[in-house]
Amino acid sequence: MKHLWAPWRSEYVQSGASGECVFCAGRARSPEESLVLFNGALSTVMLNKFPYNSAHLLISPARHVANVEELTPEEALDSFRLLRHSITVLKKVYKPAGFNIGMNVGGAAGAGIEAHLHTHIVPRWNGDMNFMPILADTKVIPEHIQATLKKLLPYFQSIDTDASNG
Repeated sequence: MKHLWAPWRSEYVQSGASGECVFCAGRARSPEESLVLFNGALSTVMLNKFPYNSAHLLISPARHVANVEELTPEEALDSFRLLRHSITVLKKVYKPAGFNIGMNVGGAAGAGIEAHLHTHIVPRWNGDMNFMPILADTKVIPEHIQATLKKLLPYFQSIDTDASNG
């Protein structure tokens, strides 16, 4: 058996399931603890604690809703505004070659957190799939998540919180 050392995962393993919504709870915690980059009146942007790739972001409505059709027009617009901002920031800071952007709505679609709608933004680079996921079923994330937080946070602290401005 091969082992990949990842001591930061012990917090997750030892914590157990709290039953608390990570998106709602994150709005009340510090960025270092919650990985929240932006808390707006309508939407939140946070780093994925268990990313598919470095700088994997999640955008969620501030309101606890599970389905796209439950969003108000203002919430939908704000979410897309933050998607646009996030892409701009990630291109500037990480220079990815592309992105995977999407939602898993409902358990049958693969949603890990069904109760709170969220959009994934996964930066992709040419050659980012190496032998580890193929042969070892292991994904290597090359940057510590707190380092990613420190790089991205300044770009989200200056966002205009008025959803009508872009």
